[in-house]
Amino acid sequence: MLRATLRSFLAHKGRLLLSALAVLLSVAFVTGSLIFSDTVARTYDRLFASTSADVTVGPRQDLRSAVPTGVVRTVPASLARRVAKIDGVAAAHVDVAVQNAVVVNSRGRPVGPTTDAPTTVRNWEVTDHSPVRLTSGHAPHGDGEVVLDADTARHTDVRIGDTLTVHAQPGTFRVRVVGIATFTTTNPGAALLLLDTPTAQTRLLGSADRATSISVDAARGVTDARLKHRVGQAVGTGAYDLKTAGEQAKSAAASLGGFLRIIKYVMLGFAAIAVLVGVFLIVNTFAMLIAQRTRELGLLRALGADRRQVRRSVLTEAVLLGLFGSTLGLAAGIGMAAGLIRLLSSFGMNLRTAEMAIGWVTPVAAYVVGVGVTFVAAYLPARRAAAVSPMAALTDTEVAGTGRPLRVRAVAGTLVGAAGVAALAGCAAAQRTATAVALLGAGVVLTLVATVIAGPLLVRPLIRVLGGAFPALFGAIGRMSQRNALRNPRRTGATAAALMVGLALVGGMSVASASMTRSIDRQIEKTLGADFVVQNRNFQPFQPEVTAKVRATPGVGTVVRQRFAAVAVALPDGRRVQTTASGYDRRLDSVAHINYVRGDTATALADGHIAMDAGFAAKHGVLPGSVLPVEFQGGRRARLTVGALTDQDAAEGFGIEGGVYFGIGTVEKYVPGTPDAALYVNAAPGTGAGRLRAHLEKALAAYPNVQVRDQADYKKLVHDQIAVLLYLVYALLGLAIVIAVLGVVNTLALSVVERTREIGLLRAIGLARRQLRRMIRLESVVIAVFGAVLGLALGLVWGVCTQRVLALQGITTLAIPWSTIAAVVVGSAVVGVAAALLPALRASRMNVLAAIAHE
Repeated sequence: MLRATLRSFLAHKGRLLLSALAVLLSVAFVTGSLIFSDTVARTYDRLFASTSADVTVGPRQDLRSAVPTGVVRTVPASLARRVAKIDGVAAAHVDVAVQNAVVVNSRGRPVGPTTDAPTTVRNWEVTDHSPVRLTSGHAPHGDGEVVLDADTARHTDVRIGDTLTVHAQPGTFRVRVVGIATFTTTNPGAALLLLDTPTAQTRLLGSADRATSISVDAARGVTDARLKHRVGQAVGTGAYDLKTAGEQAKSAAASLGGFLRIIKYVMLGFAAIAVLVGVFLIVNTFAMLIAQRTRELGLLRALGADRRQVRRSVLTEAVLLGLFGSTLGLAAGIGMAAGLIRLLSSFGMNLRTAEMAIGWVTPVAAYVVGVGVTFVAAYLPARRAAAVSPMAALTDTEVAGTGRPLRVRAVAGTLVGAAGVAALAGCAAAQRTATAVALLGAGVVLTLVATVIAGPLLVRPLIRVLGGAFPALFGAIGRMSQRNALRNPRRTGATAAALMVGLALVGGMSVASASMTRSIDRQIEKTLGADFVVQNRNFQPFQPEVTAKVRATPGVGTVVRQRFAAVAVALPDGRRVQTTASGYDRRLDSVAHINYVRGDTATALADGHIAMDAGFAAKHGVLPGSVLPVEFQGGRRARLTVGALTDQDAAEGFGIEGGVYFGIGTVEKYVPGTPDAALYVNAAPGTGAGRLRAHLEKALAAYPNVQVRDQADYKKLVHDQIAVLLYLVYALLGLAIVIAVLGVVNTLALSVVERTREIGLLRAIGLARRQLRRMIRLESVVIAVFGAVLGLALGLVWGVCTQRVLALQGITTLAIPWSTIAAVVVGSAVVGVAAALLPALRASRMNVLAAIAHE
């Protein structure tokens, strides 16, 4: 039996190759994501470990903000002198580092990374933990000199002697490049400018008495933990945040971890889709191979092979296929990880492919996924093979099980589908986001499983409709293609299921993204009343001189400032909610349309008052006139009276909870030095919007990161951000289509082999090669369109339910992108034509006499 199994595997290696490709893709995405994330993590662990001081003393980290507030937390610079006197301290250095500066060259073009990596401006201090070393020029001395990192200098064509302009929070200043420094380990993709310490303190923090942290080096024989304890005793652990080198590296790695997790989960999402669609392909392939080998298996049974041996033979073929596909997939995953590393390097994140981290988990995962998928997918066909009777060796047919009733599928599909529909209905009716999300996930899984189970039941009614025009358009050829698709509902359903999964995802996400776009567009139209909004490109707050220039611009009428503040609000129900609050000038009504449930703008922005979303207030027992304890970043506290409740809950969809805001005077009082984050500008009477825009853009030409946006610009910004999600969905669709095409090609190729004698007889009675190719193409098209109809129907239901979940976060408008759906259906027909090209060509080239004599 083992020899027979190996011979059978090698005899069908051409047919199994397409299934091996599905395994290869699944394994490649799993191993590629693991290798890439492990490599990046190890590289940055080494970077953070080598550049972190033994102990770092920083400002106490109290409140975090969902959006940048522009406030730079500092410690007294004199703290370095105090720390230097502590027993066990070898040296203490002042650190100054900010990431809210914008640097431009003499032509007004930004000098910095092209990605979202930060531009860091910091002080030059040579220590054992310096991230860079000087490779040309000299160190900065005095005001007006700067050292630039080599990668940024190369990418932006900056040389020693060039003049740069730095837009920092305290003000704008010019510097001359006097040196180039190279990173000692890995450049994380950031741009790095280095000033001497006094200049950095004055220019970046506004005072020579401040620092962003203190770096402490331990004396020989003193551990980091012991040194941290001594420093904490001397300066107080409550006032400052103390971290050892290990803790600092872990904290930095945690900040990077979000970026790594996104990439890892995206790639594992691709792997999951590849696995799911690959299962359908492998099940279909083995089912057809077993159907074609009915006489062969019957003969083995007649010669003495028992059911267990036959089942074991088929599963052995599956394991061999899994081992082959997993090995190729592991190699492809290594290549994929290398490609990702090179791609990141082209964007400035300099990783080395020679340092790829391939742990023991990676090959284990590769073979577990590859072999596991093929084994599970082949189990049901293997059981079917074991049920072949010895009498099958005497029959003429090679197609087993095509006419078996589908009653079991009908019952199972109905039960699972009913559970899925109930979960989706519960999701649509849920009032809590967590409950709705859980029910949505359960409903998606159950309805997908139900559709796969019941798919063959839908083949005959839908194929008759979808292919109903074929006889009229193509005559007898069209009728035969339609009946070929109807011949084996199980095979047609399994083939279409591979395409259905990808299209269901696309349909659901397209509805969700279209609903988000439409809802946010309406929210912008409903709330934004200003002619223009002035903001930084990256939404970072800008320096005060930008506000002064906007106010001085000809044609400017009303200017309303917005500032952000991180706050913690103690609520009547006992909860303490950390969120980001906005501060506005008193003329807010002239630039925004706010729907008040109670109160008005005057009471909302009055001194000592606060406003919030009415739904949030009701949830936590807040009433108009309630006095709430509020803690601000930096530790200052206030008791603010609820002056107004609004119906503006869309902000919660963007991670800002509660819709909290107050007067800008409150921000100035409790978080002094907070910069403006946005300016809402209206034109003065007699000045047109187009003319004012030209004046504003001219006045702000020296600030390339500051943009002037109107309603249309805001909508485009939102559309572009949502488009990133759509690109991911389309990439998933592309992967699903690739594997689905492999499945259709495999099914048609095996179907051609199965119908060799039939095709020979058709050719013998006059069917032309071209007619034969058309028949197979039409069969492929109707199967692909059948999968598209099932997938899009399922996706529309998922999309509507997803929108109901999003409605709990302010996305209240349902939008269905009919043009996208129509394009997907047309594209599916094209996919069907493409998938049929090779099988149709092979069928048309058959020798007629050899085909008729085929056994």
